[in-house]
Amino acid sequence: MLFRRLPKLNQVLNLTNYHLCFQRPRLAVHLAPTLQRSERTLTSSAAMSAAVGPSSQREKPSKMQAKFCKQCGGNISLSIPEGDQEWRHVCTNCGFIDYYNPKMVVGCIVEHEGKILLCKRAIDPCRGKWTFPAGFMELHESSMDGARRETAEEANANVEGLAPYTHLDIPAIAQTYILFRAKLAAPYTYSPGAESLAVQFFEPHEIPFDQLAFSSVAITLEHYMQDCRQGTFRIHHGVIDKRPASSPNDPTTFTLRDHVAIPTQLPARL
Repeated sequence: MLFRRLPKLNQVLNLTNYHLCFQRPRLAVHLAPTLQRSERTLTSSAAMSAAVGPSSQREKPSKMQAKFCKQCGGNISLSIPEGDQEWRHVCTNCGFIDYYNPKMVVGCIVEHEGKILLCKRAIDPCRGKWTFPAGFMELHESSMDGARRETAEEANANVEGLAPYTHLDIPAIAQTYILFRAKLAAPYTYSPGAESLAVQFFEPHEIPFDQLAFSSVAITLEHYMQDCRQGTFRIHHGVIDKRPASSPNDPTTFTLRDHVAIPTQLPARL
């Protein structure tokens, strides 16, 4: 697989049948189509002997996520419970196992009059860079509800006609991204939210590809352009691998693997 740096947009393709159709040089991408566990406790004695030897696939984490048990306040140690293959945060007093799992990020690709909405981030990481309105999903909501809420919070915009578009896993930062296509809804207004410096609808040739915040945004826009050119929108899944020793938030150098694109019957216009 080849690591890559995102090239700049250098060509606009005018196709009247589709609301957002443009292209740029093809990137070196490996496309290979392929088709939370609840908390539990151990007895105190079992907790002390929970480690069954280091996993052959995982090194012991160098940093702990917690030092004290949220159940009893006892000390936490890292060990591999019997029957498990991962290092877990185990209470040495009551045996409670505190699982730390990937976080879900949800957001929208908002379309309106042939343009696409981007937000300039007001917070780190990637402050001053452009991204889709997106953020962490809350416990009480669905992924679609979360995407709608994040769009309202970051762009003060209402959306409708949401359709699933992108599912990307990023193991290096323990995050999963789910992005929906959506169209701007009444009253058709938008403005920067608390976490945005600016909010703007971009024409295809205006999209700042050299100023994007995250690899997930770059990949999604690439797939979006390909689908526009082909006239068929697909649902995309893939895994983003970050370059070793690079910053997890580096939006330019990455490898996309296990990419799957599933055709849908959704129209080019929502």
